Amino acid sequence: KIDITGAQMVLAMKLTAFCWNVHDGQLPGKDLVEFQKERALPQLPSLLDFAGYVLFFPSLFVGPSFDYVEYRRWIETTMFEVPAGTDPSKRPPTRKKRKIPRSGTPAAWKAAAGLAWIFLFLKFSGWYNTDLVLGDQYMKWGFLRRIWILEMLGFSTRLKYYGVWSLTEGACILSGLGYKGLDPKTGRVQWNRLQNVNPWAIESAQNTRAYLEGWNMNTNNWLRNYMYLRVTPKGKKPGFRASLATFVTSAFWHGFYPGYYLTFVLAAFLQTIAKNFRRHIRPFFLTPDGQRPTPYKRYYDILSYLTTQLAFCFTTAPFVLLTLPDSLLVWARVYFYAVIGVAASMAFFASPAKTWLDKRLKARNHPIPRTASQETLDGSLMGLPSDPGRDFDEALQEVKGEVEARRRKGTNVIMPREEDLEHAVEDKLRKEL
Repeated sequence: KIDITGAQMVLAMKLTAFCWNVHDGQLPGKDLVEFQKERALPQLPSLLDFAGYVLFFPSLFVGPSFDYVEYRRWIETTMFEVPAGTDPSKRPPTRKKRKIPRSGTPAAWKAAAGLAWIFLFLKFSGWYNTDLVLGDQYMKWGFLRRIWILEMLGFSTRLKYYGVWSLTEGACILSGLGYKGLDPKTGRVQWNRLQNVNPWAIESAQNTRAYLEGWNMNTNNWLRNYMYLRVTPKGKKPGFRASLATFVTSAFWHGFYPGYYLTFVLAAFLQTIAKNFRRHIRPFFLTPDGQRPTPYKRYYDILSYLTTQLAFCFTTAPFVLLTLPDSLLVWARVYFYAVIGVAASMAFFASPAKTWLDKRLKARNHPIPRTASQETLDGSLMGLPSDPGRDFDEALQEVKGEVEARRRKGTNVIMPREEDLEHAVEDKLRKEL
């Protein structure tokens, strides 16, 4: 059997990005941001070029996805031009008259890494698999061992993706499409243009954002550039509509298994909790100016690492199990520990304890200028809303704004009560869906 869903997912990313690029090519330059200007297509490519882009074999089945402009620059070899004035000794070496730098060595390293990941997957998947966590033997072990097995189930599943994405990245490097220019600091050639996963970033992540940033990186870019920022009106910051549209797109893009939605919803709350801990707890482990760690920072890092990894092994289990009965069964077998942790953390930061922490921080720390959060600038990762509570509040404000606008137009509108307003928001959500 051949599973074509991976190829369909890649095609969905490529074709939607291509349509937006064509759309941008019909707009005046003043209406576009720099990213859109670079990728705008004023004219449609030939059928041959379009087919070559869509069916680019090294990334056809599992990605990575990329934009048509990158493909065209690769075909025309303009991608490999070095800036004027570059020292000839620092130019990347090429073979004879070819313009594509030599890529055999980095491609071979990627291929070797991919094969190593797949070998580990074959070994670990025999020890840790869904049959183990769903079987009767699983409940004969203690609670801590069951959590360990759940963690290893997630790790063995990730190994498969580490392997195939490393192999496809190596193929793209060998073709030259993975070229990303010269490193301005070292002067070495960079081959990570189409990197899709960073295993070290994931396995060593101390917070949810670091974890998600290292996973399916090109999908994150696609969701941010072609959904999250596209549904945001010009001149405004992304808000509720952008988060909801991106979340729905990401969920539908993955599929319709209930396990996907359990993972997405719980991961969204994990992001909110992680943000609260970073804002209200982490500063206690830094110097008052916020620039240097205190001697106790290492303990905070260790605890945050363990919490992140254990929370995600629980959260991503339904992503592996897929069905609702199996997902709930495994969650119940570890006593819903992450759900309880999320509920307790949400209750803590909704209590007067949050105000008390803010007062302690204000008395202890020097004022630090607030800037736009990275979540707002970069968009939600994997379509997950970075702050569900804030998005819900924005939805309420949007409904209130519509009511006031109708009143000003002379329409007889009665301001709904709080419970009625919640129903109105639910109606709004259904319309967005």
